[in-house]
Amino acid sequence: MDTQRSGFSGSSDSSQSSSSETRVAKPAAALDSTEVAGKPTRRRFAISHKREIVALAAGLPAGEVGALLRRRLYSSHLTHWRREIAKIDAQTPEPKRGRKPDPARNEKIKIDKLERELARAQKRLAQAEAIIDAQKKLCTARAADGRGAP
Repeated sequence: MDTQRSGFSGSSDSSQSSSSETRVAKPAAALDSTEVAGKPTRRRFAISHKREIVALAAGLPAGEVGALLRRRLYSSHLTHWRREIAKIDAQTPEPKRGRKPDPARNEKIKIDKLERELARAQKRLAQAEAIIDAQKKLCTARAADGRGAP
């Protein structure tokens, strides 16, 4: 009898435990509106929204940042977003100083190079023609003296 008082009897307790373990799962359509359905998703903020919030927080006095944070934000959000924005801004190159690049500059450089090559080729051609003329005169002068071709 002592075993029945202390709860060691198997018959009465096992019937209660087995009925509590055999619960029937409700179908998805029968879920009440107060029940949580599925795994909750994390909030995701666009980078433009992050920039707006960080800029707004930077413009506020120190005591009013708390009011901004009470709008379902955490202080760690601001900290992480500031670092993220600083990292993104560091990766974007600054605009180059000096003159703006001339789109026709490459063509001008190519034209100048080709003109220099043409001038060099014309100079070599003139030298070659002068040498050929000198050789012709030498040959005609030797032929006239009777020496013949060398």
